[in-house]
Amino acid sequence: MIRLDVTPESAGWGYSGLRVVVLAPGDEYQQSTGADEVVVVPLSGAATVTTETDKAELTGRASVFDGPTDVVYVPVESTLTLRSTDGGRFALATARATKRLPFRHIPVAEQRIELRGAGVCSRQVNNFATTDVLDADRIIACEVLTPGGNWSSYPPHRHDDLEEIYYFEVAGGGPAYQRADGVQEVRTGDVVLIPNGWHGPSMATPGYHLYYLNVMAGPGERAWVIEDEPEHAWIRDTWSGQAIDERLPFQKEDR
Repeated sequence: MIRLDVTPESAGWGYSGLRVVVLAPGDEYQQSTGADEVVVVPLSGAATVTTETDKAELTGRASVFDGPTDVVYVPVESTLTLRSTDGGRFALATARATKRLPFRHIPVAEQRIELRGAGVCSRQVNNFATTDVLDADRIIACEVLTPGGNWSSYPPHRHDDLEEIYYFEVAGGGPAYQRADGVQEVRTGDVVLIPNGWHGPSMATPGYHLYYLNVMAGPGERAWVIEDEPEHAWIRDTWSGQAIDERLPFQKEDR
């Protein structure tokens, strides 16, 4: 079952997309990637990903707060089949692309997991489809985990050459907040689309950990160039005297 489907057409832009697929035990999902390159990200559960010529076993995870997951890159003009023995939820991050690059399984060991910020700006970033980890045509994707009470995507920033999707999950079902064009309350399963302009922070309310998946693509060079909002850029200088939140990193025992 398709739980969420954001396409360039539905978003009113040209490149970024996201689909969330829910599989019951033993089910499968199939689609033609067409003009899209796809990164398959397990949100919960394990799966087998196949195309006409390639296959990968995704170990996955119990939840997005259970630590990083392995992912699979599927190129354009492929028939993607997703099968799950025990069922689960899977994000298919997409970008309109022109180059056909090889199918690839990216285990956690090949990703760049970083703890960013400090104090109440501490967060964890799992880089599995950023430019330094994955060779792709246009897609850039990563996930961010923010302990309850902390802020991420802060200082506010912009990268106007990239169309960005934020997909949210909140531990315990509580609310969180995203500043973009105004401030929006978000809960598990919600998305915020950011075509351009200043955005951030992403605010995890006390008692509720926040997860979001970022999917970005654009017409220019595949580069993640961030510009801080000038009036708030000084915040970065305050981190040098603060410790990283001891609740990070999120691992299996933190569920």
